[in-house]
Amino acid sequence: MLQQQRTNSRGEKYVIGPTGAPLTLSDLPPANTQRWVIRRKAEVVAAVRGGLLTLDEACERYSLTNEEFLGWQASIEKHGLAGLRTTRLQQYR
Repeated sequence: MLQQQRTNSRGEKYVIGPTGAPLTLSDLPPANTQRWVIRRKAEVVAAVRGGLLTLDEACERYSLTNEEFLGWQASIEKHGLAGLRTTRLQQYR
């Protein structure tokens, strides 16, 4: 599901993030993120879906493999945000 990219009053491109709030590039998790909680994963997926980042840019920025990112995306599509919980991973497979 692709999201429509919009522009705010400051001219920044944004998409609607997983919490329903606007999400710009500056709102994304830092590139050195080590702890990937559900919200951060979902923000990166929303940014790629909305065109703020390409898949390759996201993987390079966050040191992810394509398979890891696509796994996050598939989990959201199949189970919603709860699918990103690492403690419940076996229940969603």
